[in-house]
Amino acid sequence: MSLLDKFDRYPLTFGPTPIEHLPRLTEALGGDVQIYAKRDDCNSGLAMGGNKLRKLEYIVPDALKEGADTLVSIGGVQSNHTRMVAATAAKLGMDCVVVQEKWVPHFDAVYDRVGNILMTRLMGAESRMVEDGFDIGIRKSWEDAIQSVKDRGGKPYAIPAGASVHKYGALGYIGFAEEVAQQEADLGFQFDYIVVCVVTGSTQAGMIVGFSAQDRADRVIGIDASGTPEQTRAQVRQIVDNAAELVDLGRPVRDDEIVINEDYAYPAYGVPSEETNEAIRLAARTEAMMTDPVYEGKSMQGMIDLVKKGFFPKGSKVLYAHLGGAPALNGYSYYYREG
Repeated sequence: MSLLDKFDRYPLTFGPTPIEHLPRLTEALGGDVQIYAKRDDCNSGLAMGGNKLRKLEYIVPDALKEGADTLVSIGGVQSNHTRMVAATAAKLGMDCVVVQEKWVPHFDAVYDRVGNILMTRLMGAESRMVEDGFDIGIRKSWEDAIQSVKDRGGKPYAIPAGASVHKYGALGYIGFAEEVAQQEADLGFQFDYIVVCVVTGSTQAGMIVGFSAQDRADRVIGIDASGTPEQTRAQVRQIVDNAAELVDLGRPVRDDEIVINEDYAYPAYGVPSEETNEAIRLAARTEAMMTDPVYEGKSMQGMIDLVKKGFFPKGSKVLYAHLGGAPALNGYSYYYREG
């Protein structure tokens, strides 16, 4: 029985995402820890997919029920989330307004014209640039955008940053945990650890609730990329508690089941360190797997470093949750101009 049986889901993805062994990355890291990836970056034909679509599948039924005609959301200039909200709106035949805030102190000449924001605009979303800096909380610019849709006679449906503090924001990644368990049954083994990037929180929070039902939530290693770990940790805790109650988990989730590693977010949200860039290059050169400088590059960096430090016992099988986000590479082209 699934924790999600009572919830409506609107299909936006291809279905379960593949798990693949990464033998060359495994070998490059010494071969003692077997590395696998669950490819949520390849989960849909909608504008290159990614983790936000898993969340939106459980949010869309509510938007349709409310009779909304415009999806309104918020993110940074190179937000994967606003790209996925724009894609969902296009697929549903809705309007879309997205606020793009200057969350990242990054000044590549084409940063606001390529990658995620380019695709967002191509899909017909109204993209509003705002000068405000990074914050995972509820933003006035987003509230203003919601009001502006009402003022022109539209019916907005509000989706917060990352879909994270939405009441249904964690459901998709509860489904991820259940999907992994089914795939493990087919593979004939269980993963010892799951590594996932965390910023606004609902991806890891959903996994924590889903894996709590399997008594192994403490094996979900969140790699913080926010650079504001106290705020992220508090938001993950809040989302976990709300989601556990929503799905009738049947017990509170303990603090030790929420594992967030703060060591790899430097120098700031959206700014890759040299170690992040080396991790991006290693994944690309061993497995042709594209990771980005904002999210997946940092969780890849974290996983690589933890393997090298011996954090994972010899013989462990580690599942890297690839959440997508490669289009953002275009906004950082100067870093990678020579590879």
